[in-house]
Amino acid sequence: MNQPLSSTRVRLRHVALADCDEFLALMHKSRELHHPWIFPPLSASAFEQYVERMERDENEGLLVCERSYGRIVGVINLNNIVRGALLSASLGYYAGATYSGQGYMIEGLELAKNHAFKNLLLHRLEANIQPGNHRSIALVKRCGFTKEGYSPAFLFIDGAWRGHERWTYVDDRDSILPGQREHQ
Repeated sequence: MNQPLSSTRVRLRHVALADCDEFLALMHKSRELHHPWIFPPLSASAFEQYVERMERDENEGLLVCERSYGRIVGVINLNNIVRGALLSASLGYYAGATYSGQGYMIEGLELAKNHAFKNLLLHRLEANIQPGNHRSIALVKRCGFTKEGYSPAFLFIDGAWRGHERWTYVDDRDSILPGQREHQ
């Protein structure tokens, strides 16, 4: 990571296999908070598959960690990173229940935006959120995302195809063209 990814209270770092025990303990405590919105890894084998997926070029798995103690407080994933003319990524995130509502994810998401635009040289981030997930919508609103539309039957979650609102954040350096970004 080129730009420092830390704020007053949090820092971002890439997820690693060594995080398995702490990650799984936090996710098990957070099942009620996450249901029915997201289903993070809850077993060692699922966590290993997650880490393998995040190590591919088209994904980045970032842990939001308390800066003072280094404890994992949440997760931010940049998924399906597309280069070329689009320069975009899908955004996924979730807090640990122990740390929910304390502002850690706001700081983490602002750092992730900075990383996406300054280090990865992306132009657009898109968060797809189920309309009833009010906490998630409030988070992206606070971080400057704009509601772009609605996608019916967008993702298969919790046994059904769920519609999602599309929330986007576009880099304000609109005048920079994809070919020019490599030289920034």
